[in-house]
Amino acid sequence: MAAPHVPTGEEAIAQAWNQVLPRRAAAVALERGFTTARIERVLQVALALASTLLGAQAVGAALASDLGPPLRTALVGMVFASLAAMIVACLVGRWARSASAVFAFLLPLALAVLGALPAPSYEPDGGPWIFFLLSVAPAAAAITFPTAWQFLWVVVVPVLYAYIRLSRGAFAPESWIAATYDLSLALIIGTTIVALVWMFRSLASGVDAARSAAIAEYSRAASADAAEQERVEVAALMHDSVLAALIAAGRARSAREHHLAVSMAREALTRLANAESDEPEGSDAPVTSSWIRSELQAQARALGLDLVVEESQPPMSGIPGRVARALVLAATQAIANAIQHADGRGLAVRLSARSGRVQIVVVDAGTGLDLAAIPADRLGIRASIFARVTAVGGRAEIDSDGGGTVVTIAWPSKDAPQSMQGVTP
Repeated sequence: MAAPHVPTGEEAIAQAWNQVLPRRAAAVALERGFTTARIERVLQVALALASTLLGAQAVGAALASDLGPPLRTALVGMVFASLAAMIVACLVGRWARSASAVFAFLLPLALAVLGALPAPSYEPDGGPWIFFLLSVAPAAAAITFPTAWQFLWVVVVPVLYAYIRLSRGAFAPESWIAATYDLSLALIIGTTIVALVWMFRSLASGVDAARSAAIAEYSRAASADAAEQERVEVAALMHDSVLAALIAAGRARSAREHHLAVSMAREALTRLANAESDEPEGSDAPVTSSWIRSELQAQARALGLDLVVEESQPPMSGIPGRVARALVLAATQAIANAIQHADGRGLAVRLSARSGRVQIVVVDAGTGLDLAAIPADRLGIRASIFARVTAVGGRAEIDSDGGGTVVTIAWPSKDAPQSMQGVTP
């Protein structure tokens, strides 16, 4: 029998993500973390909007000043070109980290060069135009660099700017007041930006870690459930189709018992052959309770017994095909047990289906059985009846004494998951 593929590890986690997120979002979630990716996108857009506002003020201040030497003009153009590139990259979500890194490196370089050049003949009262970009530099660094480097940009850029203010004011007392005020303001704003970015990223990482743990736990549970389902199916198949046929053949004494053994062997070969197909148990299309009755009678004929299954009227529709087949196979095992151990005495099968519930009762008048005394390696009742019915959300009960045995198979059970109870009455 070809064992079904049970995904594990990254494959199982990827399948689990695809159940709760679109395929593209699931790929992002596995690569970087879903919440982290969303937070990074929000930070990029916020940086673009703030940079646009501050950059517009800086452009106005720069145009109002006397740029002077061509080198100063080139540096100003380079700063605003890199700023514009960063804004566009952050808005479109492509190359945002690279563009932010270029601007973050270029701004302190421009500050150093501008500080070494002669002061322009005219400058606005608010100081050098580059003041408006002091808060953009640490924000760009926060998008690109590790936390330690971010704080380096928070300190270095304002200090360079303060030196320019002092040098152009000939280090006069009033220059110290203006420079200290600008430096303090830039340090406070820069530190706040870096702290907020770090906090948002930490929260996003925590959410992603919790989600990943939940998805991993789900994948492990799904794998364990799939393995258990496979174990039940293999155990039931081996007993129903192979072990039962061998036992019947070994105990056959009369012509009727030989015929029963041959029928069971033929059924075993058919089911083993079908086990290699993609859908060994057939389609899951809904069926009616009449289909269950017909299948039970056909299974009984294959066991050498002409059995009439009593069915309540009218028939019920909408029973999932997988559920119907499990009920038929479990009831067939109960019929086979009655034939094998009670010689079919008093055998009767009743089918009741109404109000979204299905019940099959198999009765015989044999000597009964003791469930507690059945060895653990005997799978006829445990795997072929109890486990098979439980696997589809049903329940099975056996009431046996010296006067016979009653096997009751019901679906769905009262405590079955809601997803197993979708039946059209």
